[in-house]
Amino acid sequence: MKKNYSINRRKFLELFGCTCCGFFTSGCETVPLTDRKQLAIYPESVINRQAAKAYIDFKKKAKLVKKGDELTSVVNIGEKIASAVSVFFKKKQMPDPTTNFEWEYVLVENKKVKNAWCMPGGKIAVFTGILEVAKNDNGLAAIMGHEIAHAVAKHSVERMSQAMALNVGTQVADIFLGGAINRTRNTVGRATGMDIFQLGIMNPFGRKQETEADYLGLIFSSLSGYDIRESIKLWERMKEANKGKEPPQFMSTHPSSKNRIKNLEKWINQVILEYPPIKT
Repeated sequence: MKKNYSINRRKFLELFGCTCCGFFTSGCETVPLTDRKQLAIYPESVINRQAAKAYIDFKKKAKLVKKGDELTSVVNIGEKIASAVSVFFKKKQMPDPTTNFEWEYVLVENKKVKNAWCMPGGKIAVFTGILEVAKNDNGLAAIMGHEIAHAVAKHSVERMSQAMALNVGTQVADIFLGGAINRTRNTVGRATGMDIFQLGIMNPFGRKQETEADYLGLIFSSLSGYDIRESIKLWERMKEANKGKEPPQFMSTHPSSKNRIKNLEKWINQVILEYPPIKT
């Protein structure tokens, strides 16, 4: 009789998590402030060097804004948040996750791109298109706080580590399952054009990181003295700007704007009380 193998995402994630902690115990770390356990077997020093090189290459090709009030705001807000993060961890007598960062900020002239990002090691880029959505310094601080949070939480290290572990883990599991995982993955892929690993594992994992960055970004913006209530208005503007363009949440690595707003509304009062502006 032909065996029927079914893959349950929750069970697979539990098995994957146990495998990671079993085989890579020394690579399990904790995200600051959220206390979420994360896999970190990919060397941070390596990914920071790679990011620094990629950042240099990016700056050579991008049209950078060299002066002006908008650039000044980007740099000032970034430096203010970065300083507040370091001072906070020092005052709490906690390890500063940004110790080895070399912060750098650029503003890219591109009105069509409503985006910003922070590479590992503190390499930040903001596109002029997102300034129209930010509207003011508080809105821009919400955006930059979120991007800085990704770097502080070592999300890139975690994604690389997860990809490495997932590759090894599925190969081992597939041996015991007689190739069922790859057969199922290929069958679903041919039928739907979708990768079950992307939809069932990587996308939910990405949304978890994005939600964590939203929360940590609120904290960092609050510590820096910005009005984090503006973050709700920011995402309302973002929702309007992306109207009709957002894919269903299950197909995305990002939470929907609607869910982000709900989370922010739930967190804001607590963050204001627990993480007031800190003197740097």
